[in-house]
Amino acid sequence: MIRAEQEPAAEIPGGARDRVKRLVMALAAFVALGILSWNTISDQKIRLATLAVLAMFALKTWVRRKDVLHPDKNDIET
Repeated sequence: MIRAEQEPAAEIPGGARDRVKRLVMALAAFVALGILSWNTISDQKIRLATLAVLAMFALKTWVRRKDVLHPDKNDIET
């Protein structure tokens, strides 16, 4: 009897694992930049503006994760 090898259910298929790693690394980089900017910028207005820009980029990265992780699925709902 020939048995087909199956991937475990928790396994992420194909290159999606690399994309998840990239997502985690990008979010970690945003956190690191936020910490560095908080510690190095003394002017409160500039510090908050810098954190706001970083937060916008982090949010954009997080929102785009679905498109990156599942590029083959078409968005039929829109």
